[in-house]
Amino acid sequence: MSAILPPTYPIRRPALPQGFSLVIGAQFASALADNALLIVAIALLAQQGFAPWWAPLLKVGFMAAYVVLAPWVGPLADAFAKGRVMAAMNLVKIVGLLMMAFGLNPVAALAVIGLGAAAYAPAKYGLITEMAEPEALVAANGWIEISVVSAALLGAVLGGALVSPQWLASGLADFCDGFDLPADKLTGSLAALLLIYALSSLLNAGIPDSGQRQRSVAHDPMTLLREFRAANRTLWADRDGGLSLAATTLFWGVGATLQFAVLRWADVALALPLSQAAYLQAAVAVGVIGGAAAAGRWVALHQARHGLWAGVMLGLLMPVVAQVNDVMVAAVVLAVVGAVGGAMVVPLNALLQHRGATLLSSGRSVAVQGFNENLSVLVMLAAYAGCEAAGVPIGVTLSGLGLFVAATIAILIGVDRALRRRR
Repeated sequence: MSAILPPTYPIRRPALPQGFSLVIGAQFASALADNALLIVAIALLAQQGFAPWWAPLLKVGFMAAYVVLAPWVGPLADAFAKGRVMAAMNLVKIVGLLMMAFGLNPVAALAVIGLGAAAYAPAKYGLITEMAEPEALVAANGWIEISVVSAALLGAVLGGALVSPQWLASGLADFCDGFDLPADKLTGSLAALLLIYALSSLLNAGIPDSGQRQRSVAHDPMTLLREFRAANRTLWADRDGGLSLAATTLFWGVGATLQFAVLRWADVALALPLSQAAYLQAAVAVGVIGGAAAAGRWVALHQARHGLWAGVMLGLLMPVVAQVNDVMVAAVVLAVVGAVGGAMVVPLNALLQHRGATLLSSGRSVAVQGFNENLSVLVMLAAYAGCEAAGVPIGVTLSGLGLFVAATIAILIGVDRALRRRR
């Protein structure tokens, strides 16, 4: 007699919420323009005769608003329909882009665009926690990170194309440059990016309203600042929240630094011009897409801390990158770096959002997250700019950064294990 087997049931995977595709599309378009704009702005600095160490200051200007405005952008995102907030913030980005076209210093113009991005982020990530059930958060974050990194990938490619000799000699570029604006040959590139921001605003306007609002009792700036400080302490004091916040803070600081270090390393070690070096950024992005997709598919929320081991590998791979002197090998190694980075950040980001929404609110928790992560970006970019100004070889900078990352993540793993043993 054959054995009677118990019935099997298909594993139910939580469905992504209605309207989520619009969030993905709007986020992709806005991030695509952000990433392409960075390449164009670097080319504009070079065109205007600025030294190479000015390039990371573009990102510093862009991220400064994330840190300075963090106490207020969270309550702003919570108080209104988040899709409408995102649409309005894209209009702020368009204003900054126009200011750059009319001759404002690129670093200052990126600071204006950063004002819009600073309020866009808590609205975007807060909307995810409002739309998706906790069981779907890792999958939803996987899709968001895939869209972010796809935009970084294609943004690097688009930016490289927009500063290439072929584009600058095109009829559309000549038409735009016929307006005789101070940006000269790059005015056509800025006009193309303006259209992408406008498309993102239209997609944002169509995102369904979740109906959730959480208006602050107090409205004066100092009270909101005190509330933000208390929220920051609450998230850091939580065991899971503090662990994931520490890891993602480190990751985004390193990621922003790598964005410039890879361009500089490609110039020094591989003799690639900016328009081609930008494609190596795309190799990193391809890897992150794969790592993010794998994490979203296979890692559950309660397994999120396993992503820390990918962070150790990320750090150890960076000295390997510094030793490569072949373009194809570099592309492969950078793709692997991206893959382990994606596998690290997606589950930990989902854990952080879950704990933040539980302890605080969706918009406030993302504002706290953005403050810490972007403060890390500012500090690491300032350190990188200092290394560049001091003439430190780029290979030494990459290796030192990687070993710092590996050691820090290993310490986090040890601390987390010690805390769990005490329970």
